[in-house]
Amino acid sequence: MSKNANDIGNFGIVIHGGAGTILREKMSAEMEAEVTARLAETLRTGYEILETGGSSLDAVQRAVNVMEDSPLFNAGKGAVFTHDGKNEQDATIVDGATGMAGAVAGVKHVANPINLARMVMEKTPHVLLIGDGAETFAVTEGMHLVDEKYFHTERRREQLEKALEKERKAGKGAGPFEVRLSEDDRHGTVGAVALDKEGNLAAATSSGGMTNKKFGRVGDSALIGAGTWADNDTCAVSTTGHGEYFMRGVVAYDIAALMAYKNMSLEEAAASVIHSKLTLREGTGGLIAIDRQGNFTLPFNTEGMYRGHLMKGGQVVVRIFRD
Repeated sequence: MSKNANDIGNFGIVIHGGAGTILREKMSAEMEAEVTARLAETLRTGYEILETGGSSLDAVQRAVNVMEDSPLFNAGKGAVFTHDGKNEQDATIVDGATGMAGAVAGVKHVANPINLARMVMEKTPHVLLIGDGAETFAVTEGMHLVDEKYFHTERRREQLEKALEKERKAGKGAGPFEVRLSEDDRHGTVGAVALDKEGNLAAATSSGGMTNKKFGRVGDSALIGAGTWADNDTCAVSTTGHGEYFMRGVVAYDIAALMAYKNMSLEEAAASVIHSKLTLREGTGGLIAIDRQGNFTLPFNTEGMYRGHLMKGGQVVVRIFRD
């Protein structure tokens, strides 16, 4: 990947905290205020790094950390439960300047999976580590593992119980994949994309996956090109939604490919991919993306998406609902 000079001097950060059935009438004023405040904190945390000359890579990592540390989002502390009552998490970070990437999948004792993903990128010759092996590597690098109880929140436990009740009502004849999950059960994920003063792009995504997931399911948040992508020649992308559709469509990379090979703008490419790879296939979700000039877009086809942006000289902008 080329390292581009940022001749227009732009920089900034764009974030998401999950997409799904997010309706104003279903959200209390207190919850809306909490989510808005945490998204604003996330933006300010990443932006401060960029404003003081820090890298886009550091900015997206620290921004994601803020959301991982909150029980409000399906990542880190707020990760959803699997069918077996565990919390299994995926994360990816990509450096647009070098093309380097790191990812982890199915980790159960890592408070900030995005930090471990960056360790994989910088301290191993590999791209993706999973499960116990990823955690063994974490320990060798001095990372403190947390007890599984760290991730246990009442809200996520209630979501699991509702999903299990749906299965019970479906009866013994229903197969393990026949009970359809609601958007709230499927969606979550947090992510950040950024452009720094040097013109470098980066992207990071972290997720607890799907409520009631079984059989070691891994989502798009652990797969470079599906849920996360960055290169300085085109854009940085982080996605959220029903991960299987993002994996089948290689959604994050497809946006960059349309820009590179069809000379589409960022907004055109993102809108085209959301339509062709999600909406037409009955997949749901959204994404955030930023290009080398600092143009950004936040398309989604759900009722809402936790999202925000803060660009050079601008104000903190946070949105939750479609309107």
